[in-house]
Amino acid sequence: MLKVGRIQTLTVSRLSDYGLYLEDEEHNEVLLPNRYTSLNDKPGDEKEVFIYHDSEDRLVATTEKPLALVGEAAYLKIVDKTVHGAFLDWGLYGKDLFLPNRNQQGGIIAGQHCMVYVYEDAITGRCVATCKMKSFINNEIVTVEPRQKVDILVASDSPIGFRVIINNRHWGMLYHDQLFRKVAIGDHLEAYVRRITEDNRIDVSLQQAGYAQVKDSADILMQLLKDNNGMLPINDDSTPEEITRLTQMSKKTFKRSVGTLLKNGSVEMTEEGIKLTHRS
Repeated sequence: MLKVGRIQTLTVSRLSDYGLYLEDEEHNEVLLPNRYTSLNDKPGDEKEVFIYHDSEDRLVATTEKPLALVGEAAYLKIVDKTVHGAFLDWGLYGKDLFLPNRNQQGGIIAGQHCMVYVYEDAITGRCVATCKMKSFINNEIVTVEPRQKVDILVASDSPIGFRVIINNRHWGMLYHDQLFRKVAIGDHLEAYVRRITEDNRIDVSLQQAGYAQVKDSADILMQLLKDNNGMLPINDDSTPEEITRLTQMSKKTFKRSVGTLLKNGSVEMTEEGIKLTHRS
């Protein structure tokens, strides 16, 4: 079936003056306008497309990828506001995402950004956005576990850290004291689950814990050395601030990573800094 708000692979069924008609396995058709076609397209070809409703409520396909699919959260720019709701930049040509008044929360001002979740409206079948995410993002049943690698979206800032959305399903916290790089609202990042409390609160970190973190950081440090002609002007005596500025690591992680590289003979430590050895 044709899946609104999602990306799927369809087959070219026929050509028309307006574009290509694509069909699913049940022979349901949708138009891919000429803007997204080429003279080489022919019946039988497969196309990966995104399906949505146009301004006249017709299903249409595009080869463009929106900033958020159905089932995903995103930090989108508000491009217009009307008596019925707001319209958000969805990343598609000539098509904005509708945010109805009933789904708004807080101040919605054109030109600013807001955090939303995209879903398929049960009545209209259209893709819409909502700022009220409790029904979609919650920690009632946690589907992640400690040390698991996850995708996060930075949702808001607080005095203790950033509130994040984990795998488009859960809320989590990324604490300021765990950060060794700049982070901003709207950033999509890879992270690791540090802890899950008894009341299902989830803490995440941008670095792995234990040996896995050290190995990963050692690999990063090696690449930094190679990118900087085999030398970085930092060593054990450098300040934590200087180490973080050059490596995006804490001093503790840096020292452990250097220890790993010293042990296998990849680097040497001098008064000028850390250097690659000839065998590296």
